[in-house]
Amino acid sequence: MNYWKEFIKGIIKENPVLVSILGMCPTLAITTDAGNALGMGIATTFVLVGSNLVISLLRKIIPKAVSLPCYIVVIAAFVTFIEFMMKGYFTDLYKSLGTFLSLITVNCIILGRAEMFASKNKLLPSVLDGLGMGIGFTFALFLMGSIREIIGSGTWLASLLGDTFKFPFEPITVFIMPAGGFFVLGLIIAVLNLMLKKKPPKAVGCGGCTACGGALERGQITDCVSGG
Repeated sequence: MNYWKEFIKGIIKENPVLVSILGMCPTLAITTDAGNALGMGIATTFVLVGSNLVISLLRKIIPKAVSLPCYIVVIAAFVTFIEFMMKGYFTDLYKSLGTFLSLITVNCIILGRAEMFASKNKLLPSVLDGLGMGIGFTFALFLMGSIREIIGSGTWLASLLGDTFKFPFEPITVFIMPAGGFFVLGLIIAVLNLMLKKKPPKAVGCGGCTACGGALERGQITDCVSGG
């Protein structure tokens, strides 16, 4: 198994938010502030890695008939732990995230990775899968949060750094509203699709003849039909 591939797949190519379109509830609700988005991403990554680790270790013990309830119990344990840690050491962030922190328990990204990957693979690949997916989730939230906060509030990381980054323009408040969230998400997905779009390979030795009727240039075929 290619461990590096298992790690990086969730960052861009299989990003849970920008490619799989999962976890939309926290993605749209939390990203009005880049600091909150970063906090939610880190918390979710911790739960992803921890739950993948435990579920992978117990994959041969957990009965298939009750696998989903068992996964939820494991995930809920890690969510409870991260809630206690945030409440004790990052009180402001804990209050800002509110109920969305508890809802990590039923986040379809975490349940999906538990069911599709951790329950079927060994420890190290499962941990790398959780870490990669968590980083991808955090990246998507932080990118959205940064764009929406800068344009919609005229600040950046205000919840963490105060007015350190305050921009001298009139904010467009629609960007911190639900409509702005959908617009920014759609824009990022469109740009990512353009970046990942593959061009059809050109035929080797094509001499520009008209034997294919221009199908080669349009990408309808990939091999020169005349050999010329």
